[in-house]
This record gives sequence, C-alpha cells and structure tokens, in this order.
Amino acid sequence: MNILLSAATEAEIAPSIQHISANWQQVAPRVFQRQGIRLTICISGVGMMASAYHLAKACAATKFDMALQAGIGGAFHRHIQLGDVVFVRSEQLGDLGAEDGDGYLDIFELGLVAHDELPFTGGRLTTPVADFHRRIDLPQVDGLTVNMVSGNENSIIRLADRYECQVESMEGAAFHYVCLQETIPFAQVRAISNYIERRNRAGWKISEAIDNLNKWLISFVGQL
Repeated sequence: MNILLSAATEAEIAPSIQHISANWQQVAPRVFQRQGIRLTICISGVGMMASAYHLAKACAATKFDMALQAGIGGAFHRHIQLGDVVFVRSEQLGDLGAEDGDGYLDIFELGLVAHDELPFTGGRLTTPVADFHRRIDLPQVDGLTVNMVSGNENSIIRLADRYECQVESMEGAAFHYVCLQETIPFAQVRAISNYIERRNRAGWKISEAIDNLNKWLISFVGQL
C-alpha cells in the first residue's frame, strides 16, 4: 500500500516525522517503508498554489492508495475548543471570484464553473467515504480555504454565514481538489490553533494544537 502524508509546513508534523524516522525504514528521501506499507511525506508549502503543485508532482511520480493531509487551522465557532483535532469532510473556496461593490460573486455565480462540475459536488469538494475513514473517530466539520487568512470582522461574518463552514485553512481545498481529480481516497485532519477573529497571537495555541495533532497522527499511522 502506498500512502501520501502531506502538510503545508514541516513544523506541523515534525513529531510524527521523527516517530516515523525512528520506527520505519527509510528507502528514499522522505519515503519510508514498514510491513508492506510505503509512506511518502510531502511538505507542500503554504497556500493553494504551492500545495497544488507539490501534491500533483507527488501524484505524478507515484500511484497512491490513500492520502492524508495533516495541519493546523482556525475555527469560526467557539464550540470547537482550541487544540481540538477535527476531520474536514468538505472544502469550499472562500475567495476565488469577483467583487461586486460590497458584494462578492464566486466562480459558480460567475458561470465559470458549474456547481456539479467535477470534482465539485454542489459547489463543495467533498470527501468520498472510504474504508479507512472508520478509523478516523473525530468530530466532522466543513472547511473553507482562503488565500488570505480572515481577520476582519465583516469578512468573518460574511464567510461563516455564506459558506456555513466551521474551520479555515490555506491548503485544504487544493488537497481535496488534487485527490478528487486523481481518484485517491483521502482525508484531511486539522487541529485548531486559533479562532477566526481579528489577529490576536496572544490567544493562539499553536503548540497545543501541534501536540494534539501529532498524538492522533502517530496513533493513526501505527494502526496502518
């Protein structure tokens, strides 16, 4: 079985990389093997553009049986606790479109893409159910991917209401898009490091989020 493990930055999954390096056989740079499982680590870079490139390049080199994206992200809703680890079941694009005065038209409203044009389903990039999802016992949320992290109160309200999403990242949609196009079973898992609000680094819990994310990831990889 060939598995792709992706993260935007190495720091987000550094403890897992250390664990894998110590317990798996390294057969190539960022490629490890154990008991018939081959695991490739892809550090995709920040944002949709870098992620799409590096993920597509990885998929062109190897046919993967499963892909997993792990990282941190922000939450729109306070019922999600900082440090919580969640499974992102769908993604939407939050800023691909056109401004219309104070309004906004996305690519579907502009008529550039149909709501159900592959790989979209109703305008969303939805995760198809696969057998391995039964081992992901995490709260399920809907994600929004943006090029610019939200930090304006009016923008935050508009995005949360319009897209009915609970979490935000800068790479999720690119991962979903590539996996859907390549027909690779996939899952995106994120730990919540901050709330989506006016920029307030004092309230962030990045270390706790990374710690919780990697505890889950190490456990999940160990069950493969």
